[in-house]
Amino acid sequence: MSASKRASLIGKLQTALKKFYQPLPTQPTRPLLEHVLYASLLEDAPADLADEGMAKCEQEFFDWNEVRVTTITELSQVLENLPDPQKAARRLKSNLQAIFEEFYTFDLDHLKKENLGKAVAKFEKMPGMTPFVLNYTVQNGLGGHAIPVDYSAMVIMLSTEIASQSEAMAGKVPGLERAIPKNKAIDFSGLLHQAAVALNASTKDKTARRLLDAVSKGSSERLDQWLASKKAAKKRVVKRKADERAAAEEAERLRLEEEKAAQEKKAAKKAAAEKAAAEKLAAAEKAAKEKAAAAEQAAQAKAAEKVARATKKKTTRSKATKASTTSTAKKKGSKKVSTKATGSPKVAKKAAKKSSKKTSAAKTPVKKKTAKKSPVKKKTAKKSPVKKKTAKKAPAKKKASAKKSPATKAKPKSAKKTPAKKSASRKLTKRKPR
Repeated sequence: MSASKRASLIGKLQTALKKFYQPLPTQPTRPLLEHVLYASLLEDAPADLADEGMAKCEQEFFDWNEVRVTTITELSQVLENLPDPQKAARRLKSNLQAIFEEFYTFDLDHLKKENLGKAVAKFEKMPGMTPFVLNYTVQNGLGGHAIPVDYSAMVIMLSTEIASQSEAMAGKVPGLERAIPKNKAIDFSGLLHQAAVALNASTKDKTARRLLDAVSKGSSERLDQWLASKKAAKKRVVKRKADERAAAEEAERLRLEEEKAAQEKKAAKKAAAEKAAAEKLAAAEKAAKEKAAAAEQAAQAKAAEKVARATKKKTTRSKATKASTTSTAKKKGSKKVSTKATGSPKVAKKAAKKSSKKTSAAKTPVKKKTAKKSPVKKKTAKKSPVKKKTAKKAPAKKKASAKKSPATKAKPKSAKKTPAKKSASRKLTKRKPR
């Protein structure tokens, strides 16, 4: 839209407002902070209800700091006479909190002496500061030129085609301050706010509809179309939100199912691992038992082998002792027989010497052969110390038997010593010839 056409429509709106509505009484002089708080309550609400809500806040609370720290629920109960007490309570509390955090005080009158641009920049930084509250504060508190336009007033601007949809979403109407002079801005704002609140309360208000048609023909019809499209848009928004909610629920359900499947898979994997570990442990225990049984069997076999070896040693030892006892017994018997046959010990000695000569000459090579032929005894003597002891003890027995009979003394003597014995016998023969 061109600037001239927009300016002409704004002029028509100003004329229609003066025709259908009466100007409000002048607002009392307030501190700058109270202008901000009053604008927070006045947005999209009638002026008389905003005055009532301001008075209730001053009566119910000790100071504005108590209003700042109170809850939105409690504050909305105090502002229940407003059209939307929740929004009004949220705006009021948010602006108080932002002012306290910015200035650390609720006295803002020092901003009136500063540059208007700096003060406006400080207010624009506040999160709860809407365009309507900012423009109202600039117009009534700081003495600047600004026309506050809330949502209800923007509906009139849209219906009369003074503002486009994008401009209405931004909350600004270009060229409004240029078309309305500063000395008439407060009256224009009051009249516009009356018409906007009446139309917001009831879209079928006759005065508001006549105002729209007076500014631009067909504005009331455009309002109906806009409201219908708004309802359709609301329905679309509701449907979209329902679809999004259903999609979110479906996604959540699928996610839960996937998590459940993953948990089941993990549990199955864990159970399989535990089963494998149990089987492995059982196999290890079985192998350990088999190994222990094999070791026990080997130990038993080794013990049996040791017992067999010991018994074998005992038998061989007993056989050796038995053989030695039998040989000694035979020697004793031969001695007795010889003594009985000779009758005197001297004759027996002579006979024994003769027999020893014969036996020594005949039996000495036989003993050497037997010593060579019996390697078993030598091996057993090497393997076990028992045989060595028996072998060492055997000469003792021979000595004992040698003392008893002179015939046994001739056995261990070698073949070299035999000539000496022969010479002794020769001497005896010289003395006593046969």
